[in-house]
Amino acid sequence: MDEKEKYGKISGVLIYIFFLNIAVALIKFLFGLLAGSISMIADSFHSFFDSTSNIVGLIAIRIASKPPDKDHPYGHNKYENFATIAIAVLIFFASFEILKGAGSRLLSGDYSTLHISAITFTAMVITVVINYLVSKYERKKGVELASPFLEADSMHTRTDIYVSLSVLFGFLMVKLGYPVFDPVVAVFIVVLIVKMGYGIIKQSSVVLCDTSTLDEAKIYAVVLSVDGVEDCHKIRTRGSENNIYLDLHIKVGPNVPIKKAHEISHKVVDETKKKFSGIKDVVVHTEPSPVEK
Repeated sequence: MDEKEKYGKISGVLIYIFFLNIAVALIKFLFGLLAGSISMIADSFHSFFDSTSNIVGLIAIRIASKPPDKDHPYGHNKYENFATIAIAVLIFFASFEILKGAGSRLLSGDYSTLHISAITFTAMVITVVINYLVSKYERKKGVELASPFLEADSMHTRTDIYVSLSVLFGFLMVKLGYPVFDPVVAVFIVVLIVKMGYGIIKQSSVVLCDTSTLDEAKIYAVVLSVDGVEDCHKIRTRGSENNIYLDLHIKVGPNVPIKKAHEISHKVVDETKKKFSGIKDVVVHTEPSPVEK
C-alpha cells in the first residue's frame, strides 16, 4: 500500500467516525436537556470534542500524505504526530471542564434540577455502546494502517466512555439518595483522562524528539552478519514504529575495491530492511578498516 492510498483510507475512517461522534453528542445533549442534567449536557460537549479531533485529524492527514519535497526531504509524517498533541490538548480542556462542573456541584449541593428516568439511562447506555464500538474499530484501523493519529484518537474516544459511565453511576446514586457521588466520581474520571492525555503526549514526543526506535545491539548483529562487513558503529534510528530512518557506519577491508564496498553497503541496506519491517530508509557510510602493520 502506497502513502496516498494509506492516508486515503485513514481519512475515510475519520469521516465515518466523525458522523458517529456527532450523533452521540446530539443524543446526550437532547436527553440531557429533557432530564435537566448538567452532567449529561457537559458529557455531550465532551463527545463534541471527539468530532472536533476528527476534523483536526483530517487536516493533519491531508498534510502528512504529501510526498517529500525540497523543504521536507524526509516527508511530512510528523504533522500527524503534531495532530496527536492537539488531541491531548482537547483531552486536558475536557478534563478542566468536568472538574469545574464537579467542583461547582460539590460547593452548591444543589441537585434539585435532576429528573432521571429509564429513558435517560437507556440513552446513556446506547451512547456508551456506540463509543465502545467506535473506539475498538478506530484502534483496529490505527494498528492496521500504522496511524499514530487513529490510535491516539481511539484513546480519546475511550475517555468519552469513562465520562459516560461516571454519569450513569451518578444517576444511580442520585436515585438511591446519594447525589454527592456524581461529582466525586467525575473527579476520579478526570484523573484517568489526564493520565491518558499524558500518555498520548509521551508517545508523540518519542517521534518529534527523534528518540531511538530500534535496539542498537540487534541492528549491529544483523549488519555484522553481512559478508564483507568487519565492524559497525554510529548506529542511529529515529521516526515512528512504521516509518523508521536508520543511519550507520560500516568498516570493510582496507583493500576492498570501491565497487565491492558499494555492493556490501547495498547488502546492509537490504538485510536491515528485511529484518526490520518498519525501516523506510537506510543511510550507510562505508569506511576502510585500519591497515595492519
